[in-house]
Formats: sequence, structure tokens, C-alpha cells
Amino acid sequence: MRIGLFTDTYFPQVSGVATSIRTLKTELEKLGHTVFIFTTTDKDVEGFDDWTIIRLPSIPFFAFKERRIAYAGFSDAIEIAKRYQLEIIHTQTEFSLGFLGLEIGHTLGIPVVHTYHTQYEDYVRYIARGMIIRPSMVKYYIRRFSSDVNGIICPSQIVANLLKSYKVKSDLRVIPTGIDLAKFERPEIQETDLLDLRHRLGIQEDETMLLSLSRISYEKNIQAVIKALPQVLEQNQKIKLVIAGGGPYESDLQKLIKKLGIENHVLMTGMIAPSDTALYYKAADFFISASTSETQGLTYIESLASGTPVLAHGNPYLEVVVNDPAFGRLFYQEEDMPRVILEAIADTPAMTLEQHNAKLYEISAENFGKTVYQYYLDIKIAYDFRKNHLKKVSTSQAESIRSYQQGHERRPLSIVKRASRLPRTIAVGSSRQSKRFVRASKRTIRSIRNLLD
Repeated sequence: MRIGLFTDTYFPQVSGVATSIRTLKTELEKLGHTVFIFTTTDKDVEGFDDWTIIRLPSIPFFAFKERRIAYAGFSDAIEIAKRYQLEIIHTQTEFSLGFLGLEIGHTLGIPVVHTYHTQYEDYVRYIARGMIIRPSMVKYYIRRFSSDVNGIICPSQIVANLLKSYKVKSDLRVIPTGIDLAKFERPEIQETDLLDLRHRLGIQEDETMLLSLSRISYEKNIQAVIKALPQVLEQNQKIKLVIAGGGPYESDLQKLIKKLGIENHVLMTGMIAPSDTALYYKAADFFISASTSETQGLTYIESLASGTPVLAHGNPYLEVVVNDPAFGRLFYQEEDMPRVILEAIADTPAMTLEQHNAKLYEISAENFGKTVYQYYLDIKIAYDFRKNHLKKVSTSQAESIRSYQQGHERRPLSIVKRASRLPRTIAVGSSRQSKRFVRASKRTIRSIRNLLD
């Protein structure tokens, strides 16, 4: 099968979405498929990409400067897709490249599958401090985008439940993202390596190492873990929290640590090398997270793949993953976190080899790739059946259908115009629309049109 993945974010950008897409590409190629990635340009790309990577001119997204949005090259992308004879489109974004994927799907007459990665209600606060787009507006945007796809992959039941609450009508299939196990099993990492890292971090052999590893931002809720630590230390002083990663909330966390007077029990490492990720997981006694913004959370399964149990804020996804005390414990209220940490330290059984191997396949990239391909087949069979059925309708019905399809043909320029109009659709659909939001949307439309003139 010849597959087109459409995404606004891809390597060398670092994100869970980029990792998920590269993992999917790799696994589908192992199964014998040809996978093309349509994505944005990036100043950090060194030399030339593989021929299967098609990059469109882009600019930084105004609210997230590390992310980009395509503004040109749509006509060329459509011609490339025709030349490569794509058989299915898989969009990974609800913005510029997502609309391009929809356009190509309609143009080539092939099905479009979408993966919904991000719970946007947790991120609109970054756009003009939440004064322009409100969380209540998100569902209208997503419902409108989803109406044009043939099926949606949900990385967890959380996402499926969220889209159902938005009244999304497309077919939903829960398929958790898998990981490349080889990156985390790492048999070359010896016990001496783990002891050396713990020594460099100032952690004694008889101390418990709690590891937080993520982008350091407000929505990751690392502050809740820090706030829980003093209560834990009242019962057990032999605990150290290691916060690995970087991000915009670092200085806030440093101030909180100082305010609570727990500097001797918390270490912020800053960014660590990707090659050291497994080393940190394996050196830790527990991976800990209080985030409630994750639609799946690859760090949880990375930790389990490394053999380290998880302590986390419970949700429907984690209830499936952390389904045995050997894999960790969940809490549902922040005030329960200190108790859960202490109980886990006192009584967490070791993972058996059988347990670990079964979990490894469940969370593997191999299983992920095979499951996604099976969904492609299901969607394509249903799509082809409907298309063939339409050929058998009466002449008058066929004429109506052709008229409808002609009315929905879109040229490349209209892809961006359509994307820029969606915020106004959201505002009209929301019972709490904002005049300021509508005015800002009009400015956005003018700006994009000026870019393309």
C-alpha cells in the first residue's frame, strides 16, 4: 500500500507526535508498504531528507514558535501525491497539512484516516492568554474538521470519549501508539552505569529515586509532584526527585522548590540527550507524573519498557497500561499522591519476566504498526464499497451526487482559506462567542491571503 502521512510537526522537531509518526512510518515500511510524509520546512534540517519526505514552505505558528504552519506549495503537493499514486491519506494535524490531506483525499478519490493527538483545551491558554480562543470553542473546530474524514484513530479511550463528547460522527478506533522497544531494553546498560548516574545525581544506594521526564510546562503539572514531596518527606527522608527536561516553566518550579525548602531533595537536570533517556528510566525506582493533559503519554510506556514502574494520575488509558501492582500505582486526587508514593515504595512487587514480555508486545511499535494497517484495510474496504454502491444509483441520484461533489471541489488556495475561516465557524457555533475573537479571525484571514497574493 502507498500511504501519505500529513503532519505539521516532524523531525528534527521534538515532540510525542513527531515520534509517533516516525514510529508508524518505520513499522509500516517493515510490513512492505511505501510511506510518504508531507510536512513543513525546518531550518534545522541538515542536508537532504529521504525522498519520501516532502516539505512545504512554512512559518512559525504565532502561539507556539517551535511549531510551524505551511502557507504555500499546495499545488505541488497535490501533483506529487498523484505521481506517487497514494492509496490512503493519514492526517496527523487539524491545521494546514491536515487540510491539505483532506484536499488530496478528495482529489484522488481515496479514503482519509486521521489521528487526534492533542487535547487542545489544555493549550488555548498559550494563545493571547486564552482571551481569543476559549476551551468551549475547541469542539466546534474539531467537529467540523472530523466531518470530512473516513475514520479517526484515538491513541487512548480518553480521546475516544472526548471526541464522542464533541459529537464527532466519524468512525473511531482506539489504537495506542507503540514504541521502539530496542531504545529502552538496552542490554548494554549495566548495573555499574546505573550506579554511576545515581552517584552523579547525588542519590545514595539506599535512597528512592523518583523521575519526572517531560517538557517542563504548566500543563505537565510537575508542580503538583513538588507540592506533594514535603508530606512524603515527613514519613521518609530517603527520597530524591529528579526532574529531567526543559521548558518555559522551569523558573517557576525552581521558585516553588526554594519556597518549600526542599532543594536537597529535588534536582533539575535540564535537557538530557535522547540516548540517555533509557539510562535515566532504568536508574529510577519510579517514574512519576501528575499530568492530566495527556491523551496517551509515551513516557509511561517508555518507563515500563525500561522495567521501571509508574506512579501517575489515573485515567482510562493508564488503567489499561498500569493493570498490575508490579507496573505501578495510580492516584485520582492530588491529595492522595503522598500516600500512594509511600505505599509504592513500601510494597511494589518486582515484574516477572512473563509479565514484562507480555507488556512489551502490548506497547511495541510492531503491534502498533500492524494494528494501524488493519484499520487502513477496514476503512478502505468500507470506502470502496460505498464508492461502488454509488455507481449503481439511479441517473437522477447520480446527477445529484455529482452536483454535490462539484460544489465541494477545492483548489489549493482554498485549503488555507478554509482553515482560516474555521475560527469564525467556531465562534458562531459557540453560545459564548467573543466579538474580539471574530475580529481577530478576520485579521488572520487577511494576513494569510496577503501571504499568498
